Amino acid sequence: MNVRPSQHPPAGGSGRRRPPKTPKGRQVDPKALEEVRALLGERPRRRDLLIEHLHLIQDKYGHLSAAHLAALAAEMKLALTEVYEVATFYSHFDVVTEGDAVPPAITVRVCDSLSCAMRGAEKLLAELPAKLGRDVRVVRAPCMGACDRAPVVAVGHMQTFAATPEKVSAAVNEGAHAHAFPTPKPFAVYQAEGGYRLLNACLEGNSTRDDIIAVVSDAGLRGLGGAGFPTGRKWSLVRAEPAPRLMAVNADEGEPGTFKDRYYLERDPHRFLEGVLIAAWVVEAAEVYIYIRDEYPEVRLMLEAEIAEVEKAGLSRHTKIHLRRGAGAYICGEESAMIESIEGKRGLPRHRPPYVAQVGLFGRPTLEQNVETMFWVRDIIEKGAAWFTSHGRHERKGFRSFSVSGRVKEPGVKLAPAGITVRELIDEFCGGMEEGHTFKGYLPGGASGGILPASMADLPLDFGTLEKYGCFVGSHAVVILSDKDDMKAVALNLMRFFEDESCGQCTPCRVGTEKAAKLMSQGPWDEALLNELSAAMRDASICGLGQAAPNPLQSVLKYFRDDLTKSLGTW
Repeated sequence: MNVRPSQHPPAGGSGRRRPPKTPKGRQVDPKALEEVRALLGERPRRRDLLIEHLHLIQDKYGHLSAAHLAALAAEMKLALTEVYEVATFYSHFDVVTEGDAVPPAITVRVCDSLSCAMRGAEKLLAELPAKLGRDVRVVRAPCMGACDRAPVVAVGHMQTFAATPEKVSAAVNEGAHAHAFPTPKPFAVYQAEGGYRLLNACLEGNSTRDDIIAVVSDAGLRGLGGAGFPTGRKWSLVRAEPAPRLMAVNADEGEPGTFKDRYYLERDPHRFLEGVLIAAWVVEAAEVYIYIRDEYPEVRLMLEAEIAEVEKAGLSRHTKIHLRRGAGAYICGEESAMIESIEGKRGLPRHRPPYVAQVGLFGRPTLEQNVETMFWVRDIIEKGAAWFTSHGRHERKGFRSFSVSGRVKEPGVKLAPAGITVRELIDEFCGGMEEGHTFKGYLPGGASGGILPASMADLPLDFGTLEKYGCFVGSHAVVILSDKDDMKAVALNLMRFFEDESCGQCTPCRVGTEKAAKLMSQGPWDEALLNELSAAMRDASICGLGQAAPNPLQSVLKYFRDDLTKSLGTW
């Protein structure tokens, strides 16, 4: 006889599961919630402001505690995992979970990208911990946009140029507090020199949108962040999309060797802002989002003040300007990753199509532009396309701003004719090679642009001239190398940068850069395996980071075979 278990609850029971004593999930600490609310004040709790709100907590407390993250999630009505995935994605956020040690109050970041490595970054990394003591954290950091003043060290986010242990120690003792950069061209000065007359003419109907697009197109102005897409054509494409339209400006130049946008923002911010406002008028963008590097705190504070002056003068009445702060992610220089970050998310590149011009910020058609591109808009329209195209060399037209660093006497931003060769650039604009150094090779377009030998120093540096050699000019970041530099070490430094900055979204880039760096750091290079790995990264990576990461490696295999027989060098 089968006996079924009793269907009756045990004596004294109700038959229902007892509720937990506390709700599931991480609980919100009342004190932490009060602190978060005090920091946010009257600011909106919108999802796209998550990164801005994380910065408020990081700036105040020096880290992001589990209690504050839980409180922020509750206050913004977000899932805790949404807050954590964003906070842990960006390198400038220090997430401290329960049981973890709180980081020291002061963090010192030593740039170990190529130009700084060539000037002694590794020596600084070795010496600074003992010099600064236990109360200071010393960490590696990628390019900080000051390659012409290498090596660069940031105390907090305030940078020390041509850094020595003594200079860094003094900066630590003085304390790192950002103040607005004292630009020589504030609003009043710029306006007194004729600034914003062109914008006013547009706003008052004295110019047509088609006329402005025609001049920009005739001048051949291109996107100067790296891609080189024709600006007038981009404006026309975005204008053809349904309203409302938006605009995003990329001031997150993270390509090692690049610092030209910083240079122009510091010296003439309103020429850039006027270009932005004209472009927004042309495409009828209801809002403009300027995304600026967290490594440039002084520039960001200065722009905040200058934008306020523009708004006060009624010059932005046709659009609304938002200034958004990056958080340490090279990948956010890629246009769709930048848009994800502006929306308060991880900076993961999007699959395309659809393109940003069609489906960009908040799902709206978006005009995405680079700082330097916008900087030239006013001059081109006021002086005419013929003025711009009258400059250039070797059958190229226009100006180009080269960020030059490395083994030259006079590094810096060099405004030169489009199509200039690197030999002409060194001799005419940089005072020649540094004493004791012989020209050996150069990076024509930053970390991702490949490496060319000195025997190819007479090629025009411009869009479309270097691709057949496996290189490209990109953002015009030129790093000059000499006989004192080991090309295997150069390529390894660049690959380690890509490994560190991969967003991790796709396997070819995430795993490929890691495996390539490991193979390149060990013994003789396995060329067959490195070539196979390079092909996989180029063919299958989602965005340009993984696709271009093998370029320096492939350049060394192709053009610097003598270095392959040598042991891996150091600086």
